[in-house]
Amino acid sequence: MRAQRYPIRRNTILLAAGLAASGGMMQVAVAVGTTTLVVVTGVRSIVGLGPAIFLSTAALAAFPAGRAMDRYPRMWVISGGFATGIAATAIVALGCLWSSTPLVVLGLALIGASQGTVILARAAAADMYPPDLRARGISLVLFGAVVGAALGPLVFRPLFGDKDVDADALVLPWLVASGIMVIGFIISRLVRPDPKVIGEALGYGATGVEEGATAAPLSTILRRPGVLRALVAAVASFAVMVSVMNLSGYVVVGHGHTQGDTFWVISAHMVGMYGLVLVVGDAIDRVGRRTALVGGLLVMGVSTIVLVWIQSLPAMSLALFGLGLGWAFSYVAATAELVDRAALAERGRLVGFSDLLSGFTGAALALLGGAAYTEIGVGAVGIGATIAVVVPALVILLGRRRPARTALEPVS
Repeated sequence: MRAQRYPIRRNTILLAAGLAASGGMMQVAVAVGTTTLVVVTGVRSIVGLGPAIFLSTAALAAFPAGRAMDRYPRMWVISGGFATGIAATAIVALGCLWSSTPLVVLGLALIGASQGTVILARAAAADMYPPDLRARGISLVLFGAVVGAALGPLVFRPLFGDKDVDADALVLPWLVASGIMVIGFIISRLVRPDPKVIGEALGYGATGVEEGATAAPLSTILRRPGVLRALVAAVASFAVMVSVMNLSGYVVVGHGHTQGDTFWVISAHMVGMYGLVLVVGDAIDRVGRRTALVGGLLVMGVSTIVLVWIQSLPAMSLALFGLGLGWAFSYVAATAELVDRAALAERGRLVGFSDLLSGFTGAALALLGGAAYTEIGVGAVGIGATIAVVVPALVILLGRRRPARTALEPVS
């Protein structure tokens, strides 16, 4: 049956709208998640613990959620992620209201589980597009998150203003985030038919991999050409992006700016991640996966090293914009490459495994970066993040090229 017979455009728009809601919720998690835990506990030295909590649980949730997506309809799992996010943000709000550290920790953990599940919507988007348009299809869905980026200054900054932040002031923003996730849940239930059904009907499987009822073991999938380099790029780009992003709110305040100002920096970062993603997707399909992987990582390296010397709000916003843009190139290219190598019944587990590694690495870098920032300063964060993306870029760039193209490896 032809692609025109299926509501691919409608489903794509709905998936993008769902990520917009999730992005709005993550604006709060990123901008004040660290501050929330520090304010409630009164312990400044745990600055990196808040991000580490929800990044770890995002990683833990990603792989089982990916396997569930291979077994059940994609949107059942994604809707479950939104439901978890509704409960998670409400729990953090209660933790702030009652000054309860256990509730805040539990809520942050569930936020990670929610995000680790919802972000798999990009794999659902890939189901509906042929290989030569797959990066664009993923980009179209990720573009929705730019709307979530706008929610920071427009919705959440007025809730803070220029006042000092205490636990009571954090209750309302977390409740608003919960309401946004309700909207995301409703949107997710409107995606019909399920993207996997569309992919199966149109035959949009893996490149050179025969579709079958039984998925190959993960160890077999990982040995396919191009998979390891895509995993390296995905892990490096995601881990550095989320660790620096989650620490940036605290760095902004450390430079003498207000808590409300952090939303401008985070929004600039998210615009970098998603604002140009439509152009990014087309560019990746044209220049090839390998070039995009390396180029994106190097752009991230430039953006992180300048954090060592800058302190102004515009300069930090520009640096975080560059960090997001570099991530967009490397991460979208890596996702497209992974999806290319996996059959429909294998995609969830492969992308979920990638997110598992990325999330745990990001959590470790956030925790390490928080400790380094507290003891040494922002220079340690900037230099460490730069090394973490430049080294993988060189490994991919200098890695042995295959002498000839195989059925499993499209031109890149």
